[in-house]
This record gives sequence, structure tokens and C-alpha cells, in this order.
Amino acid sequence: MADLGPAVDRPSAVVLAAGTGIVHLGIGAFHRAHQAVYTEDAINRAGGNWRILGVSLRGAAVRDRMRKQNHLYSVTERSGGGDRARIIGVVGAVLFAPENPGAVIAAIADRKIHVVSLTVTEKGYNQDPASGSLLSEGADIKNDLDLTNPPKTAIGYLVRGLAARRQAAAGPLNVISCDNLPDNGRVLEGLVLEFCDLAVPDLAGWIKTNVAFPCTMVDRIVPAASDEALQLVANNLGLADDLALLTEPFKQWVIEDKFVAPRPAWEQVGAQIVDNVAAFEALKLRLLNGSHSTIAYLGYLAGFETVSDAVAVPQFKTFVRQLMDEEATPTLQIPPGFDVAGYKDQLLERFSNPTLAHKTWQIAMDGSQKLPQRLLHMLYQNIRSGGATGATALAVAAWMQYVGARDEAGQPIEVSDPLAETFKQIHDKADGDAKKIVDGFLALKAIFGDPQGQPAGLDFLLFDALSQLRAHGAMDCITNYC
Repeated sequence: MADLGPAVDRPSAVVLAAGTGIVHLGIGAFHRAHQAVYTEDAINRAGGNWRILGVSLRGAAVRDRMRKQNHLYSVTERSGGGDRARIIGVVGAVLFAPENPGAVIAAIADRKIHVVSLTVTEKGYNQDPASGSLLSEGADIKNDLDLTNPPKTAIGYLVRGLAARRQAAAGPLNVISCDNLPDNGRVLEGLVLEFCDLAVPDLAGWIKTNVAFPCTMVDRIVPAASDEALQLVANNLGLADDLALLTEPFKQWVIEDKFVAPRPAWEQVGAQIVDNVAAFEALKLRLLNGSHSTIAYLGYLAGFETVSDAVAVPQFKTFVRQLMDEEATPTLQIPPGFDVAGYKDQLLERFSNPTLAHKTWQIAMDGSQKLPQRLLHMLYQNIRSGGATGATALAVAAWMQYVGARDEAGQPIEVSDPLAETFKQIHDKADGDAKKIVDGFLALKAIFGDPQGQPAGLDFLLFDALSQLRAHGAMDCITNYC
């Protein structure tokens, strides 16, 4: 750090000397650019032993790179006004869970730990999106339900850790989901208790008394770091950083005021502690995430590599704003005093930031896990209420087309999704028939719910949108819609 220029902020001695109070499951880019930054700022403002023990559940690469850099990394905020870089030092250590499961369980049980947080993505919860229940027949959860096996899932580690914490009489704990799931705290609590019912039924009562699962809403755009981005950071810092993160100046964290143990003073550094997060969750999921997915699928099909490339086209930007205004906003309960028009203006400004190079392909990943909360709930609500549906239907149809693994030029698409093989089978069986494609997808209960519960007319609406998309292409459909 002595070689860094004076413009680069460094972690304070207070942060580097602090003890560890948080275990974080899923030590990926978003956590390191969001909750870790808030936590470092909170230690600087109010003190406390709140350094983070990160846990990687799937791969050792982040752990290995963090070790090489003494667990330091840079976060560069990029905007039209220039770059602002800082070094983050709040992560004290990282464990690779499969290498030493016992160490992760022991950390959750440590009385010095007061917070366990998670960013494991939607699929990391092993939840059936249609029923909301634990995927108890899935291979990883079945493995974890046998308590003689080392755990593989976040839920499995949490339950083992909580059981060990009870055994050690280590006191209460805050467990904080920071993933894009509606009602994420209660979802996580429900899955943990369901797991307990199947494997350790006597633990559930202790959890209900001693563990808080506050709901949260998190927001910051953190693109995957490209080789070009890493080189840009190296040029700015004067040294290489294999863990460099580029992000936007904007960040937001809304947390339900539901705690049973100590926590960092996040509210002193910009986080909002509120009684009810639900309205903020819905705003973000439908206006930001729903728009992001719409841009990802339609934009990729239309040949746009990044979000900013897509919204730089006036028709595309107008289309996204119409989706927000006419289809998303009518389904929302706006918090009192919240400037929803200003929020939508701000979102479009953020999407337009060309310095982030947020790739449409990255946002398009794992659509089967994201589609219900981002687009389908809104679409179903508007069909039933007689509201506008055209833009949302086109976005869902674009997803159906995208996961067929061919773009409009006939080039292959690398579809990254747990159900990618199922999607391929639907398209192969349909052999280009749009109605058969739609019928095949609507039969997937895990995404679209039980066919008996789908709103009347959904099949025709998506068939018409997919037919138009296949006949005219994404950009023409967008232009004609506007």
C-alpha cells in the first residue's frame, strides 16, 4: 500500500486492528463491493470488532487470490466524472468450505460472531420457486440432510453451525440474507426451519428464540471484472490487483429492524434500518431487476453486448421507461415520501453509465431462478387486473428465445442456467413451432407455477410476443412497441 498514489484511500488502522464479528457465506464480487464497504465504513465511524470472515462455498479461487493479497482488494467507483479508488481491508480471512467444513461450522458457533450474512444467489437457497419449499429431493440438500455427510449448501452449513452454537451456548445470532429474493429473511428462515424439521427437529425452537432473520434490499451494480477492467485498475493504482472491483458510485442497503444480537452501525454510514422492507424490495425487483433482465434478453438478442449500449438507443430507452411506468409502477406500493419518478430517472441514468460495461450476458445468467420475482409476478398481476402487459410479455418471450441458445444471427448462445438442458429439450421438441415452445415452458411449474393457477390468456399473450419476436427481431419489436 505504500506504493499507492495519494488519491487512493487506504483502510484505517482501526479497521485493520478490529476483531472478527461477521461470517459471510458467498464471498463474491457483490458482497465485497457492497456490504463489506458499508461494514468498513461503519467500523471507521463507530468502531467495533466487525471484520469479516468470508466463506467460499464452491471454488477456492477467491480464497487463494485473497490470501496472496493479505485479503486486501480495491473498489473503484466509475462514472462520467472520473474514477475513485479505495483499498478495502475489512475482510480478515477467507475459508474454502469444502476443504474444511468443520472450520465454517465452528465459526458460525463462535460466541464472538454476531452476524452471519449471505450472498449465494437465488439458486443457492435450494428453494422451489413455485412452491417456496425446500428442494428436499435435490442432490445437495439430500446430502446435507444426512448429518454424517459434510454439508454442500448454505442451508446445510447454517443449520450445522446453529446446532453447534446452541451446543456451545454461544448466544443469539443475526442471519442476514442479502440476495434478490422477495421477503428474503423470511424465506431463509422458512427454509432453515424446514431443513430442521427433516433433520434436527429439536433445533427449531431454539432458532425461533435465538436467531433473527431480517429482510433486506441491496442495490449496487457490480459487473464482472474483465481483463480490460483489471488493466485499467492496475494503471490507476500503479500495481496489479487480481481482485479489483469496478462499480458505480450509487449503493443502497435497506434492512429490517429485526435483530437479536449486536451488529455494526450500518445506519450511520447510509444504510436504512426500517420496519418494513417489502415495499423497497418490490421497487427494486420490478423496476431495477425487472428492467435489467428485460435489457439483458432483448438487448442480447438485438446484438448489444452491454446495458449501456442498449439504452443508448433512444427507442430501447423509451421502451424500458414505458415498462417501468405502465407495467411495473401500477403493481407497486410506494413508500410514503418516496420519489418514484426520480428513482426511475436515476435508474436510467445508472443503466446509461458506459464506464461500467455491464454485459447483457452476465445479467442473463440463471434466468430460471430470477424470472418469477422480476417479471412473472408483475405480468400475472397485470393480466388479472386488466393492466398493460405488452412490454413484460415481450421480455419473457425474449427469455424463452434466448435460452434456445441461438441469437438472431443464428450464432450459438452460451446459456448459463441450472435448467439449460431442459430448455434445450423444449426447443428441440418444438422444432421451431412458437406455440409448442410456449406450451413447453408454461408446463415448468418451478418457473411458471401450476398451470391451473396461471392467469387466463397467458399462453396466447406469450405466443403472440414470441411469434412477433421470431418474425421481426428484438429491435423492430421494441421500436414498434414504442
